[in-house]
Amino acid sequence: MRNDRQGDAPRGGSARPIRVLVAKPGLDGHDRGAKVVAAALRDAGMEVVYTGLHQTPEMIATAAVQEDVDVVGLSVLSGAHMTLFPRVHKLLAEQGRDDILLLGGGIIPQEDVARLEEAGVARVFGPGTGTQDIVDYIATWAEGRGE
Repeated sequence: MRNDRQGDAPRGGSARPIRVLVAKPGLDGHDRGAKVVAAALRDAGMEVVYTGLHQTPEMIATAAVQEDVDVVGLSVLSGAHMTLFPRVHKLLAEQGRDDILLLGGGIIPQEDVARLEEAGVARVFGPGTGTQDIVDYIATWAEGRGE
């Protein structure tokens, strides 16, 4: 696991930077998009933990709890999102961390988005989403929590 940290606080003047875990669950071997998002979040002043490729839902949930993150972003291009995203949400809840904002991204068919949201994914970002849109969504969520 690699920690990318930047000392600047995120927008909103938070005393503690927003902590985000970015993960690539399953067998998907393409992580360029996840790395671009991780860099954008870091550049916006968030602390980013990138877990790397081929993570199991158990590994992701455990890392999220151990790293005390506020947000988990999952990227899936393989089509396994309907299994992997809900499993991560369930594991986080089982560990008492259902307060973590769970975001999804990748190649997700529009017809699956509502089902993922019902399963605990707060927002799904598809291809072509600007990184600033993701930064703004997380920052707005954190401000609503009083971060």
